Amino acid sequence: MRITEIDERTSSSSNGQKKLVVFDVEGVIIPKGKFLLFDVAGQKNLKSFLAASSLGLLYEAGLTPLKKTLEDLYMALKGYELNRFLAIFEDVPLLPGVEETFRELGKSGVKTALISSGIPRVALEKLGQRLGVDFVSGLEIGVSGGALTGEVWGDVIEPDGKATALRKMVEENNLGSYYRVVVADDRNNLSMFKLCNLRIGYNPDYVLSCKSDVVARGELTTIIPTIKCGVLPRLDRHLSRNTCIRETIHMSSFFVSFVCMYLLSRYFVAFLTLLLAVLYASSEVLRMLGTYVPFFTNVTKLAARKSEYQEFVSSPLFFAIGIMLSLVVFPEPIGYVSVAVLTLGDGFASIFGQKFGNKQIPYNKIKYVEGTSFGFIFAFLGSMLFVHPFKALIASAVGMFIESLPLPLNDNLVIPLFSGLALVIYSGII
Repeated sequence: MRITEIDERTSSSSNGQKKLVVFDVEGVIIPKGKFLLFDVAGQKNLKSFLAASSLGLLYEAGLTPLKKTLEDLYMALKGYELNRFLAIFEDVPLLPGVEETFRELGKSGVKTALISSGIPRVALEKLGQRLGVDFVSGLEIGVSGGALTGEVWGDVIEPDGKATALRKMVEENNLGSYYRVVVADDRNNLSMFKLCNLRIGYNPDYVLSCKSDVVARGELTTIIPTIKCGVLPRLDRHLSRNTCIRETIHMSSFFVSFVCMYLLSRYFVAFLTLLLAVLYASSEVLRMLGTYVPFFTNVTKLAARKSEYQEFVSSPLFFAIGIMLSLVVFPEPIGYVSVAVLTLGDGFASIFGQKFGNKQIPYNKIKYVEGTSFGFIFAFLGSMLFVHPFKALIASAVGMFIESLPLPLNDNLVIPLFSGLALVIYSGII
């Protein structure tokens, strides 16, 4: 496997220097949202689960600050037994490659730390012992009579709190001379970026994909060469069975448009798609709560990435909604073009990006020029079955440009909506 330099200055500056690697926890070490939302709130009662779910959605949408979200979340868990809380946390599965990564870093003499805004320090200490971590920092929780009081406090829940926690960790343990690396997945960790020499986005959100020096996907072990040597293995060219199944489902949905044209009303197909989305979302909630759902659970297991399966897999839900909105919002044949750009364009962009991608898109390090280019070609060819070539060109160009952007919304939703909107504007319908 060929290796690429990240940055000559970054690589050379770390040679022979003691290193501290700081890891975010949820989304990097353990599945994102699984512990507090499904394993704890979901097991307490339906009211707590719905409250926790609503709080999580509001935070992810940027409508509530972190501190307020955590205060309300732990208040919903008031009365939960601490021993049960910790026992559940110990059973949370680690993401693929986590134990191997910490084992290898430990052998290399690298210091490691866990910093989390959502997981209590008392739970992180147990996780740290399991992984051989040197330092941990998490929020503090109130306990009375062996049960949670709902109170939370600590540096990590304040604005720029993770940076404050990292500064204290460095000062209290005389780590000022260490070369610091941060591994994180979402915007809540940005405050630590300015304190670290190397910033690794691991399956990052749209903000971190822009701010990271390096973006890594797949198992956590892929970051080991980056930390130890300042290099990162090229993208894994192997298309796994999960990837092939997932993209086959994605691209075969292109034929939905022909079902609408020759067999069923597009509104009826949209209704069936919505019904399928509701059933899928319900099955995912039940799966996360430990209930097997025939067919849906099997499909999710076959199609989801290893790093996704322990979490609520949301992409198929957005995919179904994207198709449904294309059929309902846009007139014929524009809706069919939107479906073509989503299914063929995004699907082939994913396959060719992984198989042949070499040049990263500068403003989105998780996407490749080769993938977006081939996605455009197939989106254009599919769209020409429904509209004039110039209109197909417009829809495909807009859709694949949107696909290349680091946006806060899921690709499966924004690609068809923007490609369809571009044709609506061009056609002078609005």
